[in-house]
Amino acid sequence: MDRETLDLALRKFQRELSAGTVSLALLAVLAAAPGPMYGYQIAKTLERSGEGVLSGKQSALYPVLRNLESAGFLRSHVEPSVAGPPRRYYEITEPGRTALSEWAAAWRATRTSVDSVLEGLLP
Repeated sequence: MDRETLDLALRKFQRELSAGTVSLALLAVLAAAPGPMYGYQIAKTLERSGEGVLSGKQSALYPVLRNLESAGFLRSHVEPSVAGPPRRYYEITEPGRTALSEWAAAWRATRTSVDSVLEGLLP
C-alpha cells in the first residue's frame, strides 16, 4: 500500500472520529464561555484549545450548531455587528449542560476502553 492511500485512509478516519466529537467539544466550549459566542469565536476557541485536531472548516460548525439548537441543547439570537453582517450568538441551555455531562462521561469511558485495547495489543 502506498503513502497516498495510507494518508487518505487517515484523513477518512479523522473525519469520522471528528464527526462524533465536535458536538461534545462545542458544548464544552459554550459551557466554559462567560457569555454567548458567535461562530467565528467558537471556531477559534476550538482551534486553540483543541491544538488543531478539532479545527476544520468554519462552515462545517454551523450545521452542528443548528442540530444542537434544534435538540434544545443551545439557544441563539442575532445581534447587529459594527464590523459586518449581523452575528448569531449561541449559548448552552440547561439540557445542554446535562447532555455535556453525560456525553463527557461516555467519551471518557470510550477513551479508556480504546486505550486499554491499544495498550494490550500494540507493541
